[in-house]
Amino acid sequence: MASVKAFPTIKSIRSFVIGGVGSGGDYHNVKGGHWLIDSPISTPCSRWEKYRASRTSWGINVLGSFFVEIEASDGTVGFATGFGGPPACWLVHQHFERFLIGEDPRNTNHLFEQMYRASMFYGRKGLPVAVISVIDLALWDLLGKIRGEPVYKLIGGNTKDRIDFYCTGPDPPAAKKMGFWGAKVPLPYCPEEGHVGLKKNVEFLRKHRESVGPDFPLMVDCYMSLNVPYTIEIAKACEDLNINWWEECLSPDDTDGFEQIKRAHPTIKFTTGEHEYSRYGFRKLIEGRNLDIIQPDVMWLGGMTELLRVAAMASAYDIPVVPHASGPYSYHFVISQPNTPFQEYLANSPDGRSVLPVFGDLFVDEPIPTDGFLTAADLDKPGFGLTLNPVARAKLIPSTYLLAIPTNSLPPPVIEEKKEVNGVNGRHVEGELVGKAKA
Repeated sequence: MASVKAFPTIKSIRSFVIGGVGSGGDYHNVKGGHWLIDSPISTPCSRWEKYRASRTSWGINVLGSFFVEIEASDGTVGFATGFGGPPACWLVHQHFERFLIGEDPRNTNHLFEQMYRASMFYGRKGLPVAVISVIDLALWDLLGKIRGEPVYKLIGGNTKDRIDFYCTGPDPPAAKKMGFWGAKVPLPYCPEEGHVGLKKNVEFLRKHRESVGPDFPLMVDCYMSLNVPYTIEIAKACEDLNINWWEECLSPDDTDGFEQIKRAHPTIKFTTGEHEYSRYGFRKLIEGRNLDIIQPDVMWLGGMTELLRVAAMASAYDIPVVPHASGPYSYHFVISQPNTPFQEYLANSPDGRSVLPVFGDLFVDEPIPTDGFLTAADLDKPGFGLTLNPVARAKLIPSTYLLAIPTNSLPPPVIEEKKEVNGVNGRHVEGELVGKAKA
């Protein structure tokens, strides 16, 4: 009887901070003047005037990018990038590494569950789950390389021959000219800017609608910066502009709010999900049936392993899944799933008017849409099909410097002998603790 061939196990895991700007998985870690950080965009911090001019003023890029390599016992290396910088590297080695070394990389469900549940006391959402996401993507890359197959073949094969893209950026006519089927623009002004700001938002969207004509799909990204009354009001004011959808109007936690805006505008499409985490978070968004599309980020919500679970849940409600950005990690998912009609391309050029790799110069062969689409053939390489750029490798800073904790600590306080005799009552003070330490 034939035996099953032994499969390589996980030998080691390495992490790196990506130095400089413009490379890796932190989309917003770019040079000043880039449209993503220095154009008017309504954000949760726009309510304070001093944080309106630039998104970096309130810290959208403070974490930076990081890079993970997972090496198998046969020498094969899988890798992935994401956001998180030094704190992410710390979590990789101080916490999550223990669940990986010596394990079978095919056990993606098991490895995810261990990392997720072990970090529940401080995680469940945000950075810890984003770190797990990058580890998970590196595991899928490793599996594809060991098996000599693209990731999309490992997760069900292709359900379509091409992926059509819309473009998120500042210039809808440029997106139309580049072949994208639609364009999404960021809303510039927040509710705290009052009626004047509302009027400017409507004028801004009217200008864009006129620039691309009545039939080109136009979407609006509100980046969690609105509230229920404002969303209802602006959607009403823009009814004649034929906005294809309003995205992330509210905090992803405000599930009741999504119900209220959908009740107010049942025929207008609303979407969210970019900043939600795990199947538990998405369950609340999906089961209410108040969203027309969900938009998870595979580098944030828990990786490919968790995204597949979310997609299965959404398919039972006939809700399309359209991932937020994430380059090839999203492309392999989208081409493999039946309820993923298209994909976002996040314009990475400083002016948003050309198509550049999502991860900057980190890889030499990142597939990018041409004329607004990619084909299955563009993804037919082992793993996620990415090759690290030798020039970019010089920017990788090994995280070992973070983990070398100094053994010498501050010296204890010094007890100094202090004798004082009060000439009046003869009080004697001895061995008084002095609040200083020797240098």
